[in-house]
Amino acid sequence: MTVKRQALVTGANKGIGLAIAKGLADAGMTVWMAARDRQRGESAVKTLQDDGHDARLIELDVASDEKVARAADWLSGQIDALHVLVNNAGILVDATTPPSGLAMRDINTTFEVNLFGPIRVTQSLAPLLKKAGDARVVMIGSGLGSLALITDPASIYSSVNLLDYSASKVALNAVTVSFAKEFEPFGIKVNVVDPGNVRTDLNDNTGVLTPEEGAATAIRMALLDPAGPTGGFFASHGRQPW
Repeated sequence: MTVKRQALVTGANKGIGLAIAKGLADAGMTVWMAARDRQRGESAVKTLQDDGHDARLIELDVASDEKVARAADWLSGQIDALHVLVNNAGILVDATTPPSGLAMRDINTTFEVNLFGPIRVTQSLAPLLKKAGDARVVMIGSGLGSLALITDPASIYSSVNLLDYSASKVALNAVTVSFAKEFEPFGIKVNVVDPGNVRTDLNDNTGVLTPEEGAATAIRMALLDPAGPTGGFFASHGRQPW
């Protein structure tokens, strides 16, 4: 029977996901680093293991029902309960085409990863989360997912107009609230986090924050005590407006 607390982070082979995985490992957890590409995943796992962390690879493509279900079944044979799930994997397919010209295939691809991915992963791992008794689920959202911010001329987010990415993150906020309502009786807290403008491959490393700085809020929400909030939207400075 597993005694050590267990965490799983999707898209953990680089960027914010890798930084979150390291932070949870620093907190003493066994961290299952989910990656679509086995070779990249193994390299990321080795990085943490070389630092003495308990990190392990799980192959998982969040855009595939079959692969997510297979990974969840396999993980159920490895651990008794999952204490932390961080739905971090995300993509930005097209950052230049205006909304009226955006290809439907790119919109579909974005939603498969950014929205349907967290839904299918959370659904598949729900039995393990419920067994933990006090699990935490963190959705990695964005300020671009706040209708209040993207329509506020005083906010930097209002200057960005990414139909598919923004819409997927707006919808992810609603998904977060729905899971929070369902899971609250099981002691599970579900929150969405805006990591800020982080330097990652997603934005061609044009952000102003380091991955470690961007990961800080997600790590904090993953380690919430029983008095912590659920069904909320948070950034480094506190609650974000929906």
